[in-house]
Amino acid sequence: MLSRAFMTPSAHGHAARRAAAAALAALLVAAVALPGAAAADVRRGDLIMGETVEQRDIPAGSCPSIDAQYATLIDGDGTVLFGRGLDTPTHIASITKIMTAIVALEQGSLEEEVTVSAEAASVGESTAGLWAGDKMTLLAALNGMLVPSGNDAAYAIGETLGARMATEGQSPLDAFVAAMNETAAKIGMGGTLFSNPHGLDDGEFDAEMHSTAADVAVMSRYAMGFDTFASIVAQPSVTIEVTRGEEKVPIELTSTDELIGVYEGACGIKTGTTDAAGPSFAGACKREAGTLYAAVLASSSEAQRFADAQALYNWYYGNLVDYPLAHSDEKAAMATEDGEREVPVVAKVACAAWPDKTVKATFADPDQAVEVFALRGNVSQAFELDPPAGGVRAGDRLGRALFYQANELVAEAEVVACEDVPAPGFLENVSIAWSRFWDSLGGKPTMAESVVLNDTPLIYDKAPKVTN
Repeated sequence: MLSRAFMTPSAHGHAARRAAAAALAALLVAAVALPGAAAADVRRGDLIMGETVEQRDIPAGSCPSIDAQYATLIDGDGTVLFGRGLDTPTHIASITKIMTAIVALEQGSLEEEVTVSAEAASVGESTAGLWAGDKMTLLAALNGMLVPSGNDAAYAIGETLGARMATEGQSPLDAFVAAMNETAAKIGMGGTLFSNPHGLDDGEFDAEMHSTAADVAVMSRYAMGFDTFASIVAQPSVTIEVTRGEEKVPIELTSTDELIGVYEGACGIKTGTTDAAGPSFAGACKREAGTLYAAVLASSSEAQRFADAQALYNWYYGNLVDYPLAHSDEKAAMATEDGEREVPVVAKVACAAWPDKTVKATFADPDQAVEVFALRGNVSQAFELDPPAGGVRAGDRLGRALFYQANELVAEAEVVACEDVPAPGFLENVSIAWSRFWDSLGGKPTMAESVVLNDTPLIYDKAPKVTN
């Protein structure tokens, strides 16, 4: 059965439910870490950055322990950070409504009128409390569909917008569902098939339908690109207004997402539960490090799906590290505006004016660091150095250093001199020119070689492998 929608009789009742949800969430986080709690585990086939836990030889303590049969976590760029059964087809219940919202936002107007038919009002399961004949704006209908998971609102949206999409002999709902599937294909959901706008999958709604954890994450990320969608799903509660006969009727609704206002950064998206789908959740979490999108499908309980999402978020945030760019054992004293300080010598750069001299170099900001996700892989570096043609003073630019993780540029640092090296005088230049002439004839170097001293230490060391 789909997650129930709750009417909010009073502010006191709403506050009490949120407090209870907060306490439950805290207990769930603790329970996941205890032996025997639910069925949360780490599996050797779980994917971390595209490779299995077994392939990467990652310790169990560095992996998320979750209960869901199918799950994924992606970042704001769409990079798959974690996956379990990523491409396995499964039912997704009311998570379907994310696509209903996408099609409505792409093809409808927020102020256009949505009418609730008798069929929409009687669809059953979770509702927004709509009656046959109710009229409202599309914006109100989207709130009624996404916040309390209203099947009635989803059905009404499908009928209303589908009416102008339908071709001859095609029903409005069929036309709307066709648009859902076309959009899914357009945004890269290759493992998804929708058959209705609400996600019910038994009785009269029993039909071929399926999606995958990977596709749900793609769909969630795409939907959050709509400001209207993002603002709706982030609400813990909302009051919508419908026209019922001649009267304006307010309807108070509460979100089925129990992480909003409870878990730092949680900003919605959509729950879903049917017997075929199991308790499932598509969630988003936004912090300074960026936005994460989690898909947790076929968890063991409605409470556990939120614990699973938290476990995925916690795993990512717990593996963010501040990685200093400068790692060198050699130090040098450098004069700065704030006085002399000791800085790491990251390179010795050849002085083009001299045949045998180098200048010690550091980073313009010797304390520069970059925040990286440790399990994305170790950091590598590439120095692009520009040997100075004349004299050098401390602070002069000598090139740059580029830092990569998983072949992606994550930081750039300016390389500067940390000491003075004067240019050669007239007589010295004559002597150097003569010496270089004979060295070139003999195939000898005519200039010192630049040397990089900076290192990129491993972010984490291997520990015992997962054995289950």
